[in-house]
Amino acid sequence: MTQKSGIAAVAETAGVSVSTVSQVLSGNRPVSEATRAKVNAAIAELGYTPHPGARSLRSRRTESIALLVPDITNPFYPLVAVGMQDVLLPAGYLLSILDAGSQSGTGRLLGHVLERRFDGIALHIDGLSDADRARLAESGTRVVALGRDIGIEGSDYVESDDAGGFAKLGEHLLGTGRRRIGFIGGEEESDPSRLRLGGLRQAFAGAGLGYDDAATVFTSFTRDGGRDGIAALYERRTDWDAIVCANDLIAIGAMDELRRRGLSIPADVAVTGYDDIDAAALVHPSLTTVENPAREIGRTAARLLLTRLAGDGDDAPTQHITLSTRLVVRDSTTSPIPQER
Repeated sequence: MTQKSGIAAVAETAGVSVSTVSQVLSGNRPVSEATRAKVNAAIAELGYTPHPGARSLRSRRTESIALLVPDITNPFYPLVAVGMQDVLLPAGYLLSILDAGSQSGTGRLLGHVLERRFDGIALHIDGLSDADRARLAESGTRVVALGRDIGIEGSDYVESDDAGGFAKLGEHLLGTGRRRIGFIGGEEESDPSRLRLGGLRQAFAGAGLGYDDAATVFTSFTRDGGRDGIAALYERRTDWDAIVCANDLIAIGAMDELRRRGLSIPADVAVTGYDDIDAAALVHPSLTTVENPAREIGRTAARLLLTRLAGDGDDAPTQHITLSTRLVVRDSTTSPIPQER
């Protein structure tokens, strides 16, 4: 005689049919309290753990969370995902990280995510359309934004202090006597570009200096963006003594192009980044940057989602959490300022 296992063993021990056990697990049909008690006692006796699919049928949950990001190849976002997983896995939730790519692709991806009934969504997407906001709100899905408030009631948001972090970079460079400072941002419409440029302006204002708008170019948050940004800045003037970049990938591309032009870093021109990805400490010279707490952003976002999913925050106002950043000074800015050229 073959020994039964799983749900069949529970049914045999409880003296009921397999379908009855399924009904107890799913809650789809009424079962008498006496029968339910027998099934639960058998489950406890056998140490049976229901399949996640059965649990999700019972709770109407999928025990899954989606993370939507604009560029999965940017090393910042996998660290956010790791932070979310630190919190979600012990709570029984699986995380899917999805690349939204361009703004035009956001709506399509969001539609797929909502169709698959993820329990919660974390997103870092600039330019979310009104139609997308309406779909999210109508779906009832728990949402947490990485960055600014997305204007959906009951959705929380967590961010790092981008403006403050960039102000620290500006103050550091101005403190070394550098004044001809160019800024290379990512996409002009993105919040990180806007906030980080604002932090640089703040540093100039704090030093009693005016910031020249001609020192600003916008490209993309990529290594190629850094190369393109240097080309654009050096068409305007050639005596820059510092280049501040909206993230580390831009900075690494900027360093590539500066070296190609025969310039020494930092003897001729200093370079800074933002995020402190692993590569920032590995490039030569090592990159002065700001530590952007990606993993803690992920952990915080996951905790906010779990609180909402537990029902503890149903009537709570929107939570806004800002995490601090830290200046990391390395070799790309530490030599004396260059002589006038």
